[in-house]
Amino acid sequence: MGLTSPVFLTKALLSALWPLLVVDYLAPMNSFTLPVEIRWSDLDPNFHLRHSVYYDLGAYSRINYLNRHGITAGFMREHHFGPIIFREEALFRKELKLEDSVTIDVSLMKASRDFGKWTMQHNIYKNGDTLSAIITLDGAWIDIEKRKLTIPPAKVMEGFEEMPKAVSFEWIEKKA
Repeated sequence: MGLTSPVFLTKALLSALWPLLVVDYLAPMNSFTLPVEIRWSDLDPNFHLRHSVYYDLGAYSRINYLNRHGITAGFMREHHFGPIIFREEALFRKELKLEDSVTIDVSLMKASRDFGKWTMQHNIYKNGDTLSAIITLDGAWIDIEKRKLTIPPAKVMEGFEEMPKAVSFEWIEKKA
């Protein structure tokens, strides 16, 4: 069996890819990161990212995560609920420019046990390893007909259970 035989190539390929296949299939979801592209219209007069675009990137990341877990706008409309934000803040570390390669992640920092209330965090990185900004927001779910806070359907709870947890994750306990 030579180095170019189909059997050798198949074994070599499987040997090389097996660790990746096993990790992707068996490992719990411990990160959710998306690449984002900076557009010319995202820049301010100083040629770096406008402050409001950071918040848009956070929303893009959250909605993308929810959509991938079946929690779409249609699902929310059908079940008469939606997300609301109580607080959202950004800490700016390093400026982003048009030529930067940018990624954003999402993680759960805090949550009530029914996932009715939560705190999420986004880390925005440029060029692979430079932390550019941190966005933190507190939110909850609202019944869009009653206009009151609500507990989300089971599908949402499952999606939030799978969401990457921050190292400092903590449960929000009800006050006595």
